[in-house]
Amino acid sequence: MGKILNYAKPYRFYMLITLFFKFFAAMMDLLIPSILAKIIDEIVPLGEMKLIFLWGGVMVLCAIGSITVNVTANRMAEVSAGKMTLQIRHDLFEKISYLSAPQIDDFTIPSVISRLTSDTYNVNRMLARLQRLGVRGPILLIGGIIITMTIEPMLSLVLIASLPAIIVIVALVTAKSIPIYDKQQSVLDDMVRVLRENITGVRVIRALSKTDYERARYDKVNEQLARIEQKAGSISAVSNPATTLVLNLGFAGVILAGAYLVQKGETGPGAIIAFLSYFTIILNAMLGITRIFIMCSKGIASAGRIAEVLQTPEEMKVYPHETCAKQQENPACPHVEFQHVTFSYLQKKNNLTDISFALKKGETLGIIGPTGSGKSTIVQLLLRFYDADQGNIFINGREIKTIPFKELRSKFGVVFQNDYLMATTIEENIDYFRKLSKEKITKAIRQSQAQEFVEQKRGEQEAEVSIRGNNLSGGQKQRIMLARALADHPEILILDDASSALDYRTDALLQKTLKEEFADTTIIMVAQRISSLKKADHILVLEEGACAGYGTHEELLKECELYRQIYELQTGKEAEA
Repeated sequence: MGKILNYAKPYRFYMLITLFFKFFAAMMDLLIPSILAKIIDEIVPLGEMKLIFLWGGVMVLCAIGSITVNVTANRMAEVSAGKMTLQIRHDLFEKISYLSAPQIDDFTIPSVISRLTSDTYNVNRMLARLQRLGVRGPILLIGGIIITMTIEPMLSLVLIASLPAIIVIVALVTAKSIPIYDKQQSVLDDMVRVLRENITGVRVIRALSKTDYERARYDKVNEQLARIEQKAGSISAVSNPATTLVLNLGFAGVILAGAYLVQKGETGPGAIIAFLSYFTIILNAMLGITRIFIMCSKGIASAGRIAEVLQTPEEMKVYPHETCAKQQENPACPHVEFQHVTFSYLQKKNNLTDISFALKKGETLGIIGPTGSGKSTIVQLLLRFYDADQGNIFINGREIKTIPFKELRSKFGVVFQNDYLMATTIEENIDYFRKLSKEKITKAIRQSQAQEFVEQKRGEQEAEVSIRGNNLSGGQKQRIMLARALADHPEILILDDASSALDYRTDALLQKTLKEEFADTTIIMVAQRISSLKKADHILVLEEGACAGYGTHEELLKECELYRQIYELQTGKEAEA
């Protein structure tokens, strides 16, 4: 909570003005019943209509002043709460953007989404409500009690006697509701996950006739969320009725005691009416304070979840050069080098074991192997989405852990196995906010073999792409993503199963273009088809995360049994010994 309150510091002067306005409005509200008592007990018996209208006018001015200042203060509270929430969302999004892949895995994407949306909304409501009622409620409560004691101390004792019971009720409700609201947000994470999976996988769900199954899965998590909300609501619902009951019992006691005092002539009817007005003010103030505690229960739970992300320590640091054996980029060294790299996602079973290879500038490495053998993991380690558990990875002789992330990632052009397209034009999807020239984009479209279908589109490069590229075929999407990777002529090109949707002719033309126009680019190509890799300078064969073979196409046909089996299955030909 302290981390979130730090966001209030830049707006403390603005908030002080808001709180002063709230204080002024509360004082106007407290003044009105006293004026009413004066009119009834002192002015009316005089029979002076001018005085009645004069003091009545003062009451009206107090009411108008209270309403005007309250509205102004409420607007100011919403403005400051909105600005604080804006900064919180900005910092939270920025922090999430720089979290390492393992940290995102720990939080999960649905949880990150709900923290950015519902949790920040709860914090916004808490910050606004604290400013709107956090001062007004206590001032009306304390001021009302003080004034009632000056009016009639005996009646005030009846009122004060009810306060300890109310404090106990509010404290118990708050203590029990905060953990439940925290649990509610966790279940909301699950609901977001299920909903996200349903929306992104809607075509597969319908194709496999699993709509009823997914509806049942959604209903299950929805019912779980509803049960927790009902539990939280039932606990919070105790607050207002219990507080109202205690105060109304006190109210009844005040009326009985007041009637007794009036009958004995120890007080006037105006004082009793004023006292009852103050009692109503105090009642509303207490109800407002209980609403603050309920809102704060939600806000505190959400603030804790947000602070958990903001306070997450930086996991993947950029180390100084001297911590590594090879300190500076060295053209004489291999361009890309893996030295005895071992890695595990869950630290239980290795996903990669003792992987080593070296590529000179302009060479091509093909990576092939069964599903789950660790092909994409090599790509993720090279891009430093994860850090290797053992071994080292070098670019131009410089350990990648010593290269700043922006500099490291600028070396790459990448097409991932499960890449995405934005709902914008073809040109903007290729440029992707890099401000590339139109000539570079047009050239990349040609190099990726996308020119033919782009020219057929109405508007050509300005043609709109629907969300996730749903108005394009699989091959068309891959070619747009290839163009994005090629457009800035990267130093290292990574193609992670980037030609799986291309026909053999288009794939062959792509390989020819890469050979002719990207001779100075080091290429790492993950593929399932040997035809895409056979001309690579080196081919790495993986099996269960270990190297099953390394060499050229011809060498592997002779020396690697797994590679030979894949070749024979794909071509229908027996490999020559």
